[in-house]
Amino acid sequence: MRRAPKSLRLHIGLFGRRNAGKSSTLNALTRQEVAIVSPTAGTTTDPVEKPMEMLPLGPVLFIDTAGIDDQGDLGAQRVAKTRRVLDRCDLAVLVAVGDSWGSFEDELLADLEQRQVPTLVLFNKCDLTTPDQALRDRLTAAGIPWVEGAMHQRQGVDRLYAALVEITPEEFLTTPSLIGDLVPPGGLCVLVVPIDKEAPKGRLIQPQVQTIRDLLDHEAYALVVKERELRAALDNLKTPPALVVTDSQAFLKVAADTPDEIPMTSFSILFARLKGDLSSFVAGAQAIDRLRAGDRVLIAESCSHHPITEDIGRVKIPRWLEQYVGGALDIQVTQGHDFPDDLADYALVIHCGSCMHNRRSVLSRIARCQQAGVPITNYGIAIARLLGIDDRALKPFAMGL
Repeated sequence: MRRAPKSLRLHIGLFGRRNAGKSSTLNALTRQEVAIVSPTAGTTTDPVEKPMEMLPLGPVLFIDTAGIDDQGDLGAQRVAKTRRVLDRCDLAVLVAVGDSWGSFEDELLADLEQRQVPTLVLFNKCDLTTPDQALRDRLTAAGIPWVEGAMHQRQGVDRLYAALVEITPEEFLTTPSLIGDLVPPGGLCVLVVPIDKEAPKGRLIQPQVQTIRDLLDHEAYALVVKERELRAALDNLKTPPALVVTDSQAFLKVAADTPDEIPMTSFSILFARLKGDLSSFVAGAQAIDRLRAGDRVLIAESCSHHPITEDIGRVKIPRWLEQYVGGALDIQVTQGHDFPDDLADYALVIHCGSCMHNRRSVLSRIARCQQAGVPITNYGIAIARLLGIDDRALKPFAMGL
Protein backbone atom coordinates (compact mmCIF):
# COMPACT_ATOMS: atom_id res chain seq x y z
CA MET A 1 0.00 0.00 0.00
CA ARG A 2 1.36 3.42 -0.93
CA ARG A 3 -1.24 5.47 0.93
CA ALA A 4 -2.69 5.26 4.42
CA PRO A 5 -5.80 3.02 4.28
CA LYS A 6 -9.10 4.87 4.51
CA SER A 7 -9.97 2.84 7.59
CA LEU A 8 -7.03 4.36 9.50
CA ARG A 9 -7.84 7.96 8.57
CA LEU A 10 -9.57 10.41 10.88
CA HIS A 11 -13.12 10.67 9.45
CA ILE A 12 -14.46 14.24 9.40
CA GLY A 13 -18.09 14.62 8.30
CA LEU A 14 -19.66 17.81 6.94
CA PHE A 15 -23.35 18.10 7.83
CA GLY A 16 -26.08 20.71 7.50
CA ARG A 17 -29.02 21.88 5.45
CA ARG A 18 -29.12 22.01 1.68
CA ASN A 19 -27.24 24.98 0.27
CA ALA A 20 -25.54 25.81 3.58
CA GLY A 21 -22.19 25.52 1.83
CA LYS A 22 -20.99 22.03 2.78
CA SER A 23 -19.51 21.37 -0.66
CA SER A 24 -17.82 24.78 -0.71
CA THR A 25 -16.39 23.90 2.70
CA LEU A 26 -15.00 20.62 1.36
CA ASN A 27 -13.41 22.43 -1.59
CA ALA A 28 -11.94 25.08 0.71
CA LEU A 29 -10.52 22.53 3.15
CA THR A 30 -8.94 20.41 0.41
CA ARG A 31 -7.97 23.41 -1.75
CA GLN A 32 -9.43 21.54 -4.72
CA GLU A 33 -12.68 21.55 -6.64
CA VAL A 34 -13.68 18.14 -5.28
CA ALA A 35 -17.43 18.67 -4.98
CA ILE A 36 -19.84 20.33 -7.38
CA VAL A 37 -21.04 23.69 -6.05
CA SER A 38 -24.32 25.20 -7.24
CA PRO A 39 -26.89 27.67 -5.91
CA THR A 40 -29.49 24.97 -6.60
CA ALA A 41 -30.40 23.25 -3.35
CA GLY A 42 -29.74 19.51 -3.18
CA THR A 43 -26.77 19.36 -5.57
CA THR A 44 -24.98 16.80 -3.39
CA THR A 45 -26.98 13.58 -3.53
CA ASP A 46 -24.51 10.97 -2.27
CA PRO A 47 -21.66 11.27 0.24
CA VAL A 48 -18.47 12.60 -1.38
CA GLU A 49 -15.21 11.45 0.19
CA LYS A 50 -11.81 13.09 -0.11
CA PRO A 51 -8.67 11.76 1.61
CA MET A 52 -5.81 14.15 2.34
CA GLU A 53 -2.95 14.84 4.73
CA MET A 54 -3.88 17.47 7.30
CA LEU A 55 -1.04 18.47 9.59
CA PRO A 56 -0.62 17.93 12.48
CA LEU A 57 -3.47 15.38 12.38
CA GLY A 58 -1.97 13.28 9.58
CA PRO A 59 -4.18 11.30 7.18
CA VAL A 60 -7.84 12.35 7.29
CA LEU A 61 -10.96 11.62 5.25
CA PHE A 62 -13.44 14.44 4.65
CA ILE A 63 -17.01 13.35 3.89
CA ASP A 64 -19.46 15.79 2.29
CA THR A 65 -23.12 14.81 2.74
CA ALA A 66 -26.56 15.59 1.34
CA GLY A 67 -28.66 18.18 3.13
CA ILE A 68 -30.22 16.93 6.35
CA ASP A 69 -33.42 18.79 5.40
CA ASP A 70 -33.88 17.13 1.99
CA GLN A 71 -37.48 16.31 1.12
CA GLY A 72 -39.55 13.89 -0.92
CA ASP A 73 -38.99 10.17 -1.49
CA LEU A 74 -35.51 10.66 -2.97
CA GLY A 75 -34.74 13.23 -0.30
CA ALA A 76 -35.59 10.75 2.43
CA GLN A 77 -33.14 8.27 0.91
CA ARG A 78 -30.43 10.95 0.80
CA VAL A 79 -31.06 11.86 4.43
CA ALA A 80 -30.83 8.18 5.37
CA LYS A 81 -27.42 7.98 3.67
CA THR A 82 -26.33 11.10 5.51
CA ARG A 83 -27.36 9.60 8.83
CA ARG A 84 -25.37 6.45 8.05
CA VAL A 85 -22.28 8.66 7.68
CA LEU A 86 -22.84 9.75 11.29
CA ASP A 87 -22.01 6.19 12.37
CA ARG A 88 -18.44 6.47 11.12
CA CYS A 89 -17.50 10.07 11.84
CA ASP A 90 -14.76 10.80 14.35
CA LEU A 91 -15.34 14.56 14.05
CA ALA A 92 -18.28 16.56 12.70
CA VAL A 93 -18.58 20.02 11.19
CA LEU A 94 -22.12 21.38 11.31
CA VAL A 95 -22.32 23.93 8.50
CA ALA A 96 -25.04 26.54 9.01
CA VAL A 97 -26.01 29.92 7.60
CA GLY A 98 -26.08 32.42 10.43
CA ASP A 99 -29.69 33.58 10.16
CA SER A 100 -31.18 30.14 9.36
CA TRP A 101 -30.54 28.19 12.56
CA GLY A 102 -33.53 26.09 13.60
CA SER A 103 -34.79 22.67 14.63
CA PHE A 104 -32.71 20.84 11.99
CA GLU A 105 -29.49 22.13 13.52
CA ASP A 106 -30.64 21.59 17.11
CA GLU A 107 -31.67 18.00 16.39
CA LEU A 108 -28.43 17.27 14.55
CA LEU A 109 -26.38 18.68 17.42
CA ALA A 110 -28.32 16.54 19.88
CA ASP A 111 -27.74 13.45 17.74
CA LEU A 112 -23.99 14.13 17.54
CA GLU A 113 -23.84 14.75 21.28
CA GLN A 114 -25.65 11.47 21.95
CA ARG A 115 -23.09 9.70 19.77
CA GLN A 116 -20.26 11.53 21.59
CA VAL A 117 -18.85 12.87 18.32
CA PRO A 118 -16.72 16.01 18.82
CA THR A 119 -18.51 18.72 16.87
CA LEU A 120 -17.63 22.13 15.50
CA VAL A 121 -20.17 24.63 14.18
CA LEU A 122 -19.22 26.61 11.08
CA PHE A 123 -21.34 29.69 10.46
CA ASN A 124 -20.89 29.98 6.71
CA LYS A 125 -21.63 32.83 4.30
CA CYS A 126 -20.60 35.39 6.91
CA ASP A 127 -20.11 37.89 4.09
CA LEU A 128 -23.89 37.87 3.68
CA THR A 129 -25.25 37.27 7.17
CA THR A 130 -24.09 36.75 10.73
CA PRO A 131 -25.45 34.48 13.47
CA ASP A 132 -27.48 35.89 16.31
CA GLN A 133 -25.36 36.78 19.34
CA ALA A 134 -27.71 34.83 21.61
CA LEU A 135 -27.10 31.71 19.51
CA ARG A 136 -23.34 32.14 19.69
CA ASP A 137 -23.57 32.62 23.46
CA ARG A 138 -25.73 29.49 23.77
CA LEU A 139 -23.21 27.39 21.86
CA THR A 140 -20.33 28.76 23.89
CA ALA A 141 -22.15 28.04 27.14
CA ALA A 142 -22.77 24.46 25.95
CA GLY A 143 -19.07 24.00 25.20
CA ILE A 144 -19.62 23.74 21.44
CA PRO A 145 -16.90 25.59 19.50
CA TRP A 146 -17.87 27.69 16.51
CA VAL A 147 -16.15 29.71 13.80
CA GLU A 148 -17.35 32.05 11.07
CA GLY A 149 -16.30 32.08 7.45
CA ALA A 150 -17.25 32.41 3.81
CA MET A 151 -16.05 29.18 2.29
CA HIS A 152 -16.92 30.07 -1.29
CA GLN A 153 -14.40 32.90 -0.94
CA ARG A 154 -11.94 30.83 1.13
CA GLN A 155 -12.45 33.18 4.09
CA GLY A 156 -11.92 31.63 7.50
CA VAL A 157 -10.35 28.38 6.28
CA ASP A 158 -7.34 28.74 8.58
CA ARG A 159 -9.63 29.32 11.57
CA LEU A 160 -11.60 26.20 10.59
CA TYR A 161 -8.40 24.15 10.34
CA ALA A 162 -7.23 25.33 13.76
CA ALA A 163 -10.61 24.59 15.35
CA LEU A 164 -10.64 21.06 13.91
CA VAL A 165 -7.22 20.38 15.40
CA GLU A 166 -8.41 21.77 18.72
CA ILE A 167 -11.40 19.42 19.01
CA THR A 168 -9.53 16.29 17.90
CA PRO A 169 -9.23 13.90 20.86
CA GLU A 170 -5.69 13.00 21.90
CA GLU A 171 -6.27 9.34 21.01
CA PHE A 172 -6.31 10.24 17.31
CA LEU A 173 -2.92 11.91 17.50
CA THR A 174 -1.23 8.65 18.51
CA THR A 175 -1.01 5.48 16.43
CA PRO A 176 -2.74 2.53 18.15
CA SER A 177 -0.85 -0.73 18.37
CA LEU A 178 -2.17 -3.62 16.34
CA ILE A 179 0.33 -6.21 17.54
CA GLY A 180 3.37 -4.32 18.85
CA ASP A 181 2.41 -4.76 22.51
CA LEU A 182 2.23 -8.55 22.05
CA VAL A 183 5.68 -9.02 20.53
CA PRO A 184 8.68 -7.45 22.32
CA PRO A 185 11.34 -5.44 20.46
CA GLY A 186 13.70 -7.93 18.85
CA GLY A 187 11.05 -10.66 19.12
CA LEU A 188 9.84 -12.79 16.24
CA CYS A 189 6.26 -13.16 15.04
CA VAL A 190 5.34 -15.84 12.51
CA LEU A 191 2.53 -14.81 10.18
CA VAL A 192 0.63 -17.61 8.45
CA VAL A 193 -0.76 -16.30 5.16
CA PRO A 194 -2.78 -18.71 3.01
CA ILE A 195 -2.69 -17.86 -0.69
CA ASP A 196 -6.16 -18.69 -1.94
CA LYS A 197 -8.51 -17.39 -4.63
CA GLU A 198 -9.44 -14.33 -2.54
CA ALA A 199 -5.81 -13.23 -2.12
CA PRO A 200 -5.24 -10.24 -4.45
CA LYS A 201 -2.89 -11.14 -7.29
CA GLY A 202 0.63 -9.88 -6.68
CA ARG A 203 0.01 -8.52 -3.17
CA LEU A 204 -1.13 -9.31 0.35
CA ILE A 205 -4.47 -8.34 1.87
CA GLN A 206 -4.67 -5.28 4.08
CA PRO A 207 -4.68 -6.98 7.53
CA GLN A 208 -1.48 -8.82 6.68
CA VAL A 209 0.25 -5.70 5.39
CA GLN A 210 -0.79 -3.64 8.42
CA THR A 211 0.41 -6.35 10.81
CA ILE A 212 3.83 -6.49 9.14
CA ARG A 213 4.08 -2.70 9.28
CA ASP A 214 3.13 -2.61 12.97
CA LEU A 215 5.76 -5.23 13.81
CA LEU A 216 8.40 -3.17 12.00
CA ASP A 217 7.25 -0.01 13.79
CA HIS A 218 7.83 -1.79 17.12
CA GLU A 219 11.30 -3.14 16.21
CA ALA A 220 10.09 -6.74 15.93
CA TYR A 221 10.72 -9.35 13.24
CA ALA A 222 8.17 -10.91 10.90
CA LEU A 223 8.45 -14.34 9.29
CA VAL A 224 5.76 -14.92 6.67
CA VAL A 225 4.83 -18.46 5.63
CA LYS A 226 1.94 -20.36 4.08
CA GLU A 227 0.06 -22.81 6.27
CA ARG A 228 1.76 -25.83 4.71
CA GLU A 229 5.19 -24.41 5.56
CA LEU A 230 4.54 -23.52 9.20
CA ARG A 231 5.75 -26.71 10.89
CA ALA A 232 9.03 -26.78 8.95
CA ALA A 233 9.57 -23.08 9.63
CA LEU A 234 9.08 -23.55 13.38
CA ASP A 235 11.42 -26.59 13.39
CA ASN A 236 14.13 -24.52 11.71
CA LEU A 237 14.02 -21.72 14.28
CA LYS A 238 16.67 -21.70 17.01
CA THR A 239 14.36 -19.73 19.32
CA PRO A 240 10.55 -20.11 19.47
CA PRO A 241 8.59 -17.11 18.19
CA ALA A 242 6.82 -14.77 20.58
CA LEU A 243 3.57 -15.24 18.67
CA VAL A 244 2.01 -17.02 15.70
CA VAL A 245 -0.76 -15.18 13.83
CA THR A 246 -2.86 -16.95 11.24
CA ASP A 247 -5.69 -16.31 8.88
CA SER A 248 -8.75 -17.64 10.73
CA GLN A 249 -9.56 -20.04 7.89
CA ALA A 250 -6.38 -22.00 8.70
CA PHE A 251 -6.98 -22.05 12.46
CA LEU A 252 -7.18 -25.84 12.90
CA LYS A 253 -4.03 -26.71 10.95
CA VAL A 254 -2.05 -23.88 12.52
CA ALA A 255 -3.20 -24.87 16.00
CA ALA A 256 -2.14 -28.45 15.33
CA ASP A 257 1.29 -27.43 13.98
CA THR A 258 2.05 -24.83 16.65
CA PRO A 259 3.36 -26.20 20.00
CA ASP A 260 1.08 -25.40 22.93
CA GLU A 261 3.72 -23.24 24.62
CA ILE A 262 3.79 -20.82 21.66
CA PRO A 263 0.98 -18.21 21.79
CA MET A 264 -1.31 -18.21 18.76
CA THR A 265 -4.13 -16.02 17.49
CA SER A 266 -5.56 -14.70 14.21
CA PHE A 267 -5.47 -11.52 12.15
CA SER A 268 -9.22 -11.13 12.62
CA ILE A 269 -8.92 -11.22 16.41
CA LEU A 270 -6.12 -8.65 16.30
CA PHE A 271 -8.45 -6.40 14.33
CA ALA A 272 -11.32 -7.11 16.72
CA ARG A 273 -9.23 -5.40 19.38
CA LEU A 274 -7.95 -2.60 17.14
CA LYS A 275 -11.24 -1.66 15.50
CA GLY A 276 -13.87 -2.61 18.07
CA ASP A 277 -14.16 -3.80 21.64
CA LEU A 278 -12.61 -7.22 22.21
CA SER A 279 -14.49 -7.86 25.46
CA SER A 280 -17.86 -7.24 23.78
CA PHE A 281 -16.98 -9.55 20.91
CA VAL A 282 -15.81 -12.28 23.29
CA ALA A 283 -19.02 -12.01 25.32
CA GLY A 284 -21.08 -12.06 22.13
CA ALA A 285 -19.50 -15.34 21.00
CA GLN A 286 -21.18 -17.11 23.92
CA ALA A 287 -24.47 -16.73 22.03
CA ILE A 288 -23.23 -19.30 19.52
CA ASP A 289 -23.97 -22.00 22.11
CA ARG A 290 -27.57 -20.74 22.41
CA LEU A 291 -28.34 -20.80 18.69
CA ARG A 292 -31.10 -23.09 17.51
CA ALA A 293 -32.12 -24.24 14.04
CA GLY A 294 -34.14 -21.51 12.30
CA ASP A 295 -32.55 -18.62 14.19
CA ARG A 296 -31.65 -15.55 12.16
CA VAL A 297 -27.95 -14.64 12.05
CA LEU A 298 -26.48 -11.52 10.44
CA ILE A 299 -23.01 -11.71 8.89
CA ALA A 300 -21.62 -8.21 8.30
CA GLU A 301 -18.71 -7.68 5.91
CA SER A 302 -16.97 -4.32 5.68
CA CYS A 303 -15.55 -4.84 2.20
CA SER A 304 -17.53 -5.36 -0.99
CA HIS A 305 -15.48 -8.01 -2.80
CA HIS A 306 -17.16 -10.38 -5.23
CA PRO A 307 -17.75 -13.66 -3.31
CA ILE A 308 -16.07 -16.85 -4.50
CA THR A 309 -17.02 -20.50 -4.07
CA GLU A 310 -15.46 -20.88 -0.59
CA ASP A 311 -16.12 -17.34 0.63
CA ILE A 312 -15.47 -17.07 4.37
CA GLY A 313 -18.56 -15.00 5.21
CA ARG A 314 -21.08 -16.58 2.83
CA VAL A 315 -19.95 -20.20 2.78
CA LYS A 316 -17.50 -21.29 5.46
CA ILE A 317 -18.88 -19.55 8.56
CA PRO A 318 -22.51 -20.47 7.70
CA ARG A 319 -21.43 -24.08 7.16
CA TRP A 320 -19.55 -24.23 10.47
CA LEU A 321 -22.48 -22.59 12.27
CA GLU A 322 -25.06 -25.02 10.91
CA GLN A 323 -22.82 -27.99 11.68
CA TYR A 324 -22.40 -26.68 15.24
CA VAL A 325 -26.13 -26.05 15.69
CA GLY A 326 -27.23 -29.19 13.91
CA GLY A 327 -29.73 -27.55 11.61
CA ALA A 328 -30.35 -24.80 9.06
CA LEU A 329 -30.13 -21.15 10.08
CA ASP A 330 -31.64 -18.05 8.48
CA ILE A 331 -28.40 -16.30 7.54
CA GLN A 332 -28.40 -12.77 6.15
CA VAL A 333 -25.30 -11.02 4.75
CA THR A 334 -24.60 -7.29 4.45
CA GLN A 335 -21.63 -5.56 2.81
CA GLY A 336 -19.88 -2.23 3.01
CA HIS A 337 -21.72 0.47 4.93
CA ASP A 338 -25.07 -1.37 4.74
CA PHE A 339 -26.35 -2.45 8.15
CA PRO A 340 -29.97 -3.16 9.15
CA ASP A 341 -31.89 -0.42 10.94
CA ASP A 342 -33.89 -3.04 12.85
CA LEU A 343 -31.79 -5.70 14.58
CA ALA A 344 -34.45 -7.11 16.90
CA ASP A 345 -35.06 -10.29 14.89
CA TYR A 346 -31.43 -11.43 14.94
CA ALA A 347 -30.13 -13.98 17.44
CA LEU A 348 -26.51 -13.07 16.66
CA VAL A 349 -24.41 -10.67 14.57
CA ILE A 350 -21.00 -11.85 13.34
CA HIS A 351 -18.79 -9.01 12.08
CA CYS A 352 -15.70 -9.30 9.92
CA GLY A 353 -12.32 -7.98 11.05
CA SER A 354 -13.27 -4.52 9.68
CA CYS A 355 -9.97 -3.76 7.99
CA MET A 356 -11.98 -1.50 5.63
CA HIS A 357 -13.93 0.31 8.39
CA ASN A 358 -12.71 2.82 10.93
CA ARG A 359 -13.01 2.19 14.66
CA ARG A 360 -15.91 4.64 15.11
CA SER A 361 -18.02 2.69 12.61
CA VAL A 362 -17.45 -0.63 14.39
CA LEU A 363 -18.09 0.83 17.84
CA SER A 364 -21.33 2.36 16.52
CA ARG A 365 -22.47 -1.06 15.34
CA ILE A 366 -21.56 -2.66 18.67
CA ALA A 367 -23.57 0.05 20.47
CA ARG A 368 -26.58 -0.48 18.21
CA CYS A 369 -26.50 -4.22 18.85
CA GLN A 370 -26.26 -3.68 22.59
CA GLN A 371 -29.18 -1.26 22.51
CA ALA A 372 -31.23 -3.88 20.65
CA GLY A 373 -30.14 -6.62 23.06
CA VAL A 374 -28.48 -8.59 20.24
CA PRO A 375 -25.07 -10.23 20.85
CA ILE A 376 -22.32 -9.34 18.38
CA THR A 377 -19.01 -11.10 17.81
CA ASN A 378 -16.20 -11.18 15.27
CA TYR A 379 -15.20 -13.61 12.50
CA GLY A 380 -12.00 -14.79 14.20
CA ILE A 381 -13.53 -15.19 17.65
CA ALA A 382 -16.58 -16.98 16.23
CA ILE A 383 -14.47 -19.36 14.14
CA ALA A 384 -12.23 -20.17 17.11
CA ARG A 385 -15.34 -20.90 19.18
CA LEU A 386 -16.85 -23.13 16.51
CA LEU A 387 -13.57 -25.05 16.15
CA GLY A 388 -13.09 -25.43 19.91
CA ILE A 389 -9.83 -23.47 20.14
CA ASP A 390 -11.18 -20.17 21.45
CA ASP A 391 -9.33 -20.26 24.79
CA ARG A 392 -6.03 -20.71 23.01
CA ALA A 393 -6.74 -18.04 20.39
CA LEU A 394 -7.62 -15.51 23.11
CA LYS A 395 -4.83 -16.42 25.53
CA PRO A 396 -2.39 -13.78 24.15
CA PHE A 397 -4.90 -11.15 25.30
CA ALA A 398 -5.30 -12.69 28.77
CA MET A 399 -8.97 -13.46 28.23
CA GLY A 400 -11.14 -16.35 27.24
CA LEU A 401 -14.70 -17.63 27.08
